[in-house]
Amino acid sequence: MPFLAPVLMYLGQSELAGVIYRIYSFFCHQLPQRSFFLFGTKPMYTLAEIQAAWKPTTDPLVLRQFIGNPIIGWKVAWSDRMVSFYTSIWVFTALRWFWSPALSKHPNLMSLLFLAPMAVDGFSHLVSDLSGIDQGFRANNLWLVVLTDNALPPWFYAGDALGSFNSWMRLFTGLLAGWGIADLLVRCVRIYRIYKD
Repeated sequence: MPFLAPVLMYLGQSELAGVIYRIYSFFCHQLPQRSFFLFGTKPMYTLAEIQAAWKPTTDPLVLRQFIGNPIIGWKVAWSDRMVSFYTSIWVFTALRWFWSPALSKHPNLMSLLFLAPMAVDGFSHLVSDLSGIDQGFRANNLWLVVLTDNALPPWFYAGDALGSFNSWMRLFTGLLAGWGIADLLVRCVRIYRIYKD
């Protein structure tokens, strides 16, 4: 459904797309600089590009209202982290089901530990954004610059653009959390089958 919203916008069905965007806004911040776009020139845009295409604002409540336009494309109704998380649950559940037919020996709660990196990353983004979008410690990641002795290109450290540290962390922690949930789902189904028989 989150991918259907930009498709509907592209097809001129803005009212139906708007319903999908509104429903998913309860589950995701939908900030455009942290979201994928379809039918545009790039899969993701920087905050400056979003501001140039729409409004020069850093207010998250205003930014999240931007769903795109015919030039830059239409925003997916989930942020990149949610795309990574929810998509990977389906993929990893199928892989886990067929790849490892036996129950693993680790306890069920161990699977939930895979959620911790996403929680830490998401919470640190939230705390950073309290200073203002593109103003907090996650906007420039100076701590990472020091930690890596500035060994990587400047675009890697700053902002939310695709390929930046922040983008990689949202995608990677979403994948980890998806694996943990998939593992737990498969384990629960298998345990249910054992007790049922």
